Amino acid sequence: MFPKNMNEIMRQAQKMQERMNKIQEELQNREISATAGGGMVEATVNGKGSILALKLEKDVVDPDDINMLCDLIVAAVAEAQRQSGQMMEQEMSAITGGLKMPGIF
Repeated sequence: MFPKNMNEIMRQAQKMQERMNKIQEELQNREISATAGGGMVEATVNGKGSILALKLEKDVVDPDDINMLCDLIVAAVAEAQRQSGQMMEQEMSAITGGLKMPGIF
């Protein structure tokens, strides 16, 4: 049906997909934390970027400046998610040899 080398390519692609699926599962169990405001706000996300926890120091909660608190939360979450994405890209790059695969990571 397929030439012999095509069968080998398909087998290798299947193995790569299996390794990528395994890494994605493992990344879901990893945690990445980032802070903002000198550590006053800490966000923790998993390897897929989902927020797992948010910690706020008492001193950062100022009822007269809610906007600052919101900005710090957004900054901490964004940084944690950026680091999570970077970690996933590095893990996947090890499998694909640096080849970008749109829609996968």
